[in-house]
Order: sequence, then structure tokens, then C-alpha cells
Amino acid sequence: MKFFLIVNPISGDKDKTGLIANVRERLENEDSIETFETTGVNDLEQIKQKLTNKSFDRVLVAGGDGTVKLVAEAMEDCSLPIGILPAGSANGLASDLGISEKENEFIPIALYGITRTIDAVCVDGKLSLHMSDMGLNAQLIEEYEKSSIRGKVGYAINSVSTLFKNEAPYEFTIKLDDKEIKEQGIMLSFANSKKFGTGAVVNPQGKIDDGIFEVLVFKKLDIVELIKTLNNPKELSEDFVEIYPTKRVAVTTNNPVPFQVDGEFCDEVTQVTAYILPNRLEIAVPE
Repeated sequence: MKFFLIVNPISGDKDKTGLIANVRERLENEDSIETFETTGVNDLEQIKQKLTNKSFDRVLVAGGDGTVKLVAEAMEDCSLPIGILPAGSANGLASDLGISEKENEFIPIALYGITRTIDAVCVDGKLSLHMSDMGLNAQLIEEYEKSSIRGKVGYAINSVSTLFKNEAPYEFTIKLDDKEIKEQGIMLSFANSKKFGTGAVVNPQGKIDDGIFEVLVFKKLDIVELIKTLNNPKELSEDFVEIYPTKRVAVTTNNPVPFQVDGEFCDEVTQVTAYILPNRLEIAVPE
């Protein structure tokens, strides 16, 4: 087999040298690997060119949710299995798929594991594999991207300032099929899976391959409900979050709201449309 390993060297504030070496050590005798490191400059175009000009059997991604999304976008015109090496600040997609964060467990899966086909969501014209949102979390991601402190410590520190500066609650108008719903909340998420990148289960109904996604409206910042979410995610109060399963949705707001897709801040927006993309990717998963 011929592998193409794409590495985000700054994701998760982790040195990837040892990880790359461990991946190479796990290769079987006749297999080979080519490595590409992202720089933030023309990464999408360069990855597309590599995939077009060379013949690979599987693509490996060392990074977080945003890096996996980047690679998925580059694979729009080709169909190859993806092996995830979770090495980001947020590894929500890997967590949802049951992929361990231990190198000795996730490397064999990424290289030679069985594969599973998953859905994606087109959110405002952008590919979303995991979770996108408008509101509080998007603002947190914006603050994190500006910060010099990476990893989970960076998320924690920036959470405090974000809570003080946040302009929530927001007014959301949600159009689902022939229904129009008005909701007020601190955040609206387009969820293709169960968990945030931090691992908290916020969408118990979510299945990554069921042909639908969920629109989640978080109504208030309630510490008690947050603790319940972490300890017993099957019992989410309707006073805390409202869930709308759908294949397509249009959301509008009166004022600009921070917006992010799979852990990457995009902009402040007043409208977003989203629709399901069934069977979009093939991912290596545990048996």
C-alpha cells in the first residue's frame, strides 16, 4: 500500500515528530509513505495536486477536526479511505467514531483498519464533517485562534474572556421544510455527530451515517445542565437545548453572529443554509 500522510505541525500544540516516526515503524514491509506538512498557505491546492498527480491507497491525517475537514475538501474529486491520527486541540470526529487517543491503538487503525462510510453536511457552502455553529462556541474559537496559547489550556483561558464579551442571547429564525420556528439562545449548532471537540455529548440522537443531521438550539448558559450533559448525556432538558432533526435548514438572525465550521472560525453572519451530504467519506475505524 502507498500512504499519503498529511500533518498539521501546530495542531494541539503537540510536536508530531515522534508520531510520524511511529507511523513509519508500523508500516508493513512492502508499504511506503509520503509526508506533507501544512503551512496555512495554499494547503488545499497543494494537497489536491498531490492527490491528482500520484496514486495513493489511503490518506492519513495527523491533526484535529479542522485538518480532517481540509483533507476531505481536497478529496472532492477522488475517493480514498482516510485514517485519522487524532493530534489536535479538538478531536471530536475521532472520538465520535470510537478512535482512541493512544498512539499504539490509533496508528494501526489509521493504517490498516476497516472502514466506515459517513455523511457530511454542507454548511453555508462549506464542508462540515462534525459540528458547526453560530454563537458562543464560534466566538470562543475566534478568540482561541487569536491567542498564542494552544491546546486545551488555551481553550480554557479564552473561555473566560469569551463569556464576558458574548452578546447572547441571539434571535434565530429557523426554516425547516414547511415550518418556520423562532428561537432565542446562546448558540445554534448544525450537528452531524454526538459530541463537541472537547468530548462533551450534546446531541444524543446524532448518528454520523443516518442521512440526517440535527439543529441544536442552546437556550441558556446553565452550569447545572452542563454538568448533567457531561455526566448523563441521554437526559438533556428542553429548557437547555431544543433539537430538530432534518436534511435541510435555513437560519437567519437579526444581527451578525459568530460562525464556525468544524473548529475553524469563518465570519460573523446573519444567515446560514445547511443540507446533508449522504455517504460523503470513507474513514478507518475500530472493529
